[in-house]
Amino acid sequence: MAKSSADDEDLRRACQAAIEDTKQDVVMSIRVAKSRGIWSKAGKLGRGHMAKPRVLAISTKAKGQQTKAFLHVLKYSSGGVLEPAKLYKLKHLSKVEVATNDPSGCTFVLGFDNLRSQSVAPPQWTMRNIDDRNRTLLCILNICKDMLGRLPKVVGIDVVEMALWAKENTPAVTKQQGTLQDGPVMAAVAEDDMKVTVERELVSQAEEEDMEALLGTYVMGIGEAEAFSERLKRELQALEAANVHAILENEPLINEVTSEMGITGLEAATNCVDDMDEWLSIFNVKLRHMREDIESIETRNNKLEMQSVNNKSLIEELDKLLERLRIPSEYAACLTGGSFDEARMLQNIEACEWLANALQNLEVPKLDRSYANMRARGQLKRPDHADLRYKCRTYARLLQHLKSLDKNCLGPLRKAYCSSLNLLLRREAREFANELRASTKASRNPTVWLDGSTGSNQSASSADTSTVSEAYAKMLTIFIPLLVDESSFFAHFMCFEVPALVPPGGLANGNKTVPIDDDNDDDDLGIMDIDDNDKAGSQKNADLQALNESLHDLLDGIQEDFYAVVDWAYKIDPLRCISMHGITERYISGQKADAAGFVRLLLDDLENRISTQFSRFVDEACHQIERNERNVRQVGVLSYIPRFATLATRMEQYIQGQSRDLVDQAYSKFVTVMFVTLDKIAQADPKYADILLLENYAAFQNSLYDLANVVPTLAKFYHQASESYEQACTRFISTIIYYQFERLFQFARRIEDLMYTITPEEIPFQLGLSKMDLRKVVKSSLSGVDKSISAMYKRLQKNLTSEELLPSLWDKCKKEFLDKYDSFAQLVAKIYPTETIPLSQK
Repeated sequence: MAKSSADDEDLRRACQAAIEDTKQDVVMSIRVAKSRGIWSKAGKLGRGHMAKPRVLAISTKAKGQQTKAFLHVLKYSSGGVLEPAKLYKLKHLSKVEVATNDPSGCTFVLGFDNLRSQSVAPPQWTMRNIDDRNRTLLCILNICKDMLGRLPKVVGIDVVEMALWAKENTPAVTKQQGTLQDGPVMAAVAEDDMKVTVERELVSQAEEEDMEALLGTYVMGIGEAEAFSERLKRELQALEAANVHAILENEPLINEVTSEMGITGLEAATNCVDDMDEWLSIFNVKLRHMREDIESIETRNNKLEMQSVNNKSLIEELDKLLERLRIPSEYAACLTGGSFDEARMLQNIEACEWLANALQNLEVPKLDRSYANMRARGQLKRPDHADLRYKCRTYARLLQHLKSLDKNCLGPLRKAYCSSLNLLLRREAREFANELRASTKASRNPTVWLDGSTGSNQSASSADTSTVSEAYAKMLTIFIPLLVDESSFFAHFMCFEVPALVPPGGLANGNKTVPIDDDNDDDDLGIMDIDDNDKAGSQKNADLQALNESLHDLLDGIQEDFYAVVDWAYKIDPLRCISMHGITERYISGQKADAAGFVRLLLDDLENRISTQFSRFVDEACHQIERNERNVRQVGVLSYIPRFATLATRMEQYIQGQSRDLVDQAYSKFVTVMFVTLDKIAQADPKYADILLLENYAAFQNSLYDLANVVPTLAKFYHQASESYEQACTRFISTIIYYQFERLFQFARRIEDLMYTITPEEIPFQLGLSKMDLRKVVKSSLSGVDKSISAMYKRLQKNLTSEELLPSLWDKCKKEFLDKYDSFAQLVAKIYPTETIPLSQK
């Protein structure tokens, strides 16, 4: 027998040199022949592939307490030198299958569970003889069992025969005292290790035969069973005593056991050291965190000390400045309450001269320029009109009597009051809005979200603009209650009789109202209804109309300052219109009183303004989407698909209150324009239309999967994109299949068309549909089915730009092809019953 290549030391040294950079030790190396099949049809569809010479090298690498095993595939370079071609990790080995179509049994397949493409069959390895095959497989299985603790699935081979072969071909190894080397011993393979998948029986055949022979040596009668049992017990005790004596006499075995116990102790100590090392690493991390916390505390303490020193210096500077601004009491008395008598004129002149000098000292030449640029800035708070209302209460009873005497006289008074207070309210609102915008710091977010002309690497700004909506909410929080209070006070003070103005004390003494005593109510005028007669309904309606007209005069013009805040917020971040819309809706639902009629109109106008601004943003974004249509030929996923997902995520974060409808309308408009634009771009290039559609619809579904689970509107468009994706896939796959098997399926289509007009028996006699034509079509289409299928896969891979879609589309393509082929086979069996065509193997 020729020497096996597994014993070739030169080959092993060449393999070791080829993988020298990996720091791995070659355990075994052997020459093999590599071949490949497609769709697990080895031999049938893979006969056209020529076998290639390769070398399989099994190597190991120690890493800490573990040992890793690898399978290297090496090929010969043009100079005859071995070089690495493939590398497999044996921990991923899941299946060992011997090819059944090879009569010699020397061909096998190794299946790994981490291969990227499971649709392509793994390579087949062919050995020179059965001994080389068994030797290689036993080496792989032993490594999997010893190092990895598990065994792969074995198919197509009798493991009992392998175990017998190992027993016959493995030389005996004497047990001697000594140190065993690390790593698997490939030459000595115990019989128990060979039986990798054979279930152990409780009593083997040999043991059963020994028991029968033992029982046959004794001739027992009835009643002698107990004596036989006692005899067996005595013999068993004697055998056990002999075994113990033999063990005690076997000193090398005792030493070996002792050494094994020592090794076990060393392993336990090693484990303890590893645990201690892990604890120390944990303590080290905790200490590092403590050091960081201490440094952070020290930094804060240093900042507090610096702040304390700065505050002390600031107080000293302010004291000096206030000293220059303080007016002596004698001069203040002369300037504020002094008389212009002749005797006091000198004091008055002296006080005026001092004040003039003090004002000149506050000018730039005599004052530090840093002080000259300072401006007073107070905290934003609600304007206080308590003093004004207190003074108006003095005239409340007079107005009641004037109304009783002459109702028409209140008209000019109301107009004058509204005109004067309107100027005050508008000035306060304008100053508040200006100060609010000046004190709010926010980075401006871009309004260009979905434009593809800026490049695919554009990312939306993630600047926090929550201060903008907070500023708008603060504007409403301060001024809406103020305007409601002013409207209510005006209605009470100017004696309007409307249903909403019944005092909260209820009715007493018929229809007369009794006020309640509440010192905290600034708007309570303490007015009794001096008119004992009920007002007619028409009179109340007239008062309500007059009140609304007066409130319009009182508050007209203040809405411009609210509009300015809305426009300012829109320029910083258009998406903040969503949160402002929800805030406005909340205030609208809280305004029910008739006295706040103008306030409700103001809030409605604000809501319309916000909706208009947001609609403007939506329209601009839709124009950005439509501009993609004018670009050059589009390939792959369009830029606005992933950007829309980012935009939708941001919009969902801004939703407050009742703004869901506003956002859903924007979603509907966005997605509708996106899908229409996508269809137009696809129609511009019909050859690649289906590819563009399926890739973009798939990207739409992937990017919006999480949002579609919680937003019903997006879920509707998600399902629409899913249907369009399936339709595009069907068309594209059909194109791929018909491109390779056009004659075959065109023949089937002609048969199906004729079946509507003539009987199946007449079809074989039609021109171009005879049995001879069928044989030609089948032969021309299926003779190179191997190459045609590979061409289908390559064509699919070439046209797709999204690699993650390739496995699923290839599975669909295979299923569609097999379904069409089965339909063709059924059609042939019906029309040409005597003809046979190859059957598909799914």
